[in-house]
Amino acid sequence: MEFEEARDFNQRCTQCAAVSWGITDEGTYYCTSCLNVTERCKEVANVEFTPNTKIQAINRGLKKKRKLEKGWEWYVCEGFQYILCQQAEALLSLGLCPKLKDEVLHNFWKRYLQKSKQAYCKKPIYSNDNKSAASDSYLSPLDLDSEPELRSIRSCPSSEGEAESQSDVPGRLILPNIKTTQCETTTICSGSIDGVEYSRQKEKGILKMTVPMTLAFCYMSLLWQREPITLSDLLRFVEDGHIPYINTYQNFPEEMKLYGQDVKLFSIESWPVYEDIFEKMIELAKFLDLPRFPHITENCFLHPNMLCMKYLMEANLPDEMHSLTCQVIRITGIGEVDFLTFDPITHKTKTVKYDVLAVAVIVVVLKLLFLLNDNIEWSLSKLAQEKNENNHEGKPCFDFRKWYQIMKKIIDEKQKKREEFRAKYLWKSEKPLYYSAVDRSVAYKRRRMVVDLQKQFSTLVDSAPNPEKKKPSSFQLNWAEDQNTTCFHGHSLQNILQKKGKSLVTLNSQYWLSTQKFCKSYCKHVTTYEESNFSVSYQFVLNFFSFLLRIKASLLHEEVSLLEKRLFYKKYENKSKASKSKKAGRS
Repeated sequence: MEFEEARDFNQRCTQCAAVSWGITDEGTYYCTSCLNVTERCKEVANVEFTPNTKIQAINRGLKKKRKLEKGWEWYVCEGFQYILCQQAEALLSLGLCPKLKDEVLHNFWKRYLQKSKQAYCKKPIYSNDNKSAASDSYLSPLDLDSEPELRSIRSCPSSEGEAESQSDVPGRLILPNIKTTQCETTTICSGSIDGVEYSRQKEKGILKMTVPMTLAFCYMSLLWQREPITLSDLLRFVEDGHIPYINTYQNFPEEMKLYGQDVKLFSIESWPVYEDIFEKMIELAKFLDLPRFPHITENCFLHPNMLCMKYLMEANLPDEMHSLTCQVIRITGIGEVDFLTFDPITHKTKTVKYDVLAVAVIVVVLKLLFLLNDNIEWSLSKLAQEKNENNHEGKPCFDFRKWYQIMKKIIDEKQKKREEFRAKYLWKSEKPLYYSAVDRSVAYKRRRMVVDLQKQFSTLVDSAPNPEKKKPSSFQLNWAEDQNTTCFHGHSLQNILQKKGKSLVTLNSQYWLSTQKFCKSYCKHVTTYEESNFSVSYQFVLNFFSFLLRIKASLLHEEVSLLEKRLFYKKYENKSKASKSKKAGRS
């Protein structure tokens, strides 16, 4: 009704240049696009009472205030805090300790706000010209750990109703007494107050917040708490939809209008990459100047002994291999506390990727047992097959060929389903995004058209209902529940190991190094991986475990090469001495 009454007012809005007007309770015109209120009033000639007079105000009765159209004054870091709160709640729903959110992640986030000069400092970047005096509610670095609650990042609410509506929303980040001009709060380039400034900010030494950085916060908190979730598990939960990541802005309160530069900050159309999140976690820990993390001991889930047991079970490999993995861990020294514990202050040459390291140990043990050169493993498999046919009592011998055939079929099916899922994934959110308030109506109209077309095509192409979301689990493959597949957990390695005195020695006495020469340049990688240079069985083992961890095969190959360098350091020393002697002879 109010839009029909304002239809005669055809002037363009001075803020957004739109012609879309409504009438307030006081009778003044306001722009429905950017909510700019003018001084012009609705002129109504009423000749019934007093002729030739104009009424300057219209009493339209009681009407509920349009809070959703006006929106809040909010900052970019508030949006990222909402995302962190959603992700923390999702992690707690998996059964993790509540301290992960209430203490660890909470303190990390406060420290980031202080280091990035957004809060808890004397001169926050949001103050006018960075010169506003520090009020009593600002926190000094010494008071950081003693403050239990985050403060307001916006100016004081204009009314009691607005204050109540904002306080009802959980996770509302807040900084005190920040003055904002009318130009800042009514900008047409961003829904947030500082969206444009934040996207242009390039201050040296400041780590800007992004959506992938939220996962770095989560993993850093998990690592501090030593929770039984690795980085690969975290990224898998994200892909399966158990942890919010894609289109998380949909859960923002309606009062937080998001458009313009906010779209580039909060929308993302790519899956998180293991290496990227891992590097961001290290960068974040150094930026926050965090102390040495709690020790990773043998009792921790992240210790290689524990993780090797987990991945041996998931890879459907014999239980007897665990004793061999423990020996490799002990000989190479990768189970020591100093090696495993993350310390951002000390500049270590390499930070441990716990899940990748554990899988690399298993690959090395498989090479020790079967060599994986497309020859020895098939010969040993033939011997195991003959023993199993002649001996039906006791434990069956582990047949590498049979394991290879079963696992290849299962992994190919899983890989195909994953590729189909990623190909069909709808990146566009249900909540349409627009780069300007002028485009709001067009964006909503286009979104409605897209939804209608999707419904029509879905009924024509595939009438099957959407599959239910799987419950989160630490294991992707459960061989105990699958009765149609052979479980190799109880199989024996007798045909591969032979007694030599009081110890067991592998029947295969050969071994080939995955990398003969490491890269000594200033590039990030230490070795290269080309599939054509390696055997089919070795490629399969790398691809299989890479699928489980959602990583590239080249990353696992690099970890295997570094582990072999620690295990066979004498071979590398002899090679380096031989190469030096050759160079000396030539000179």
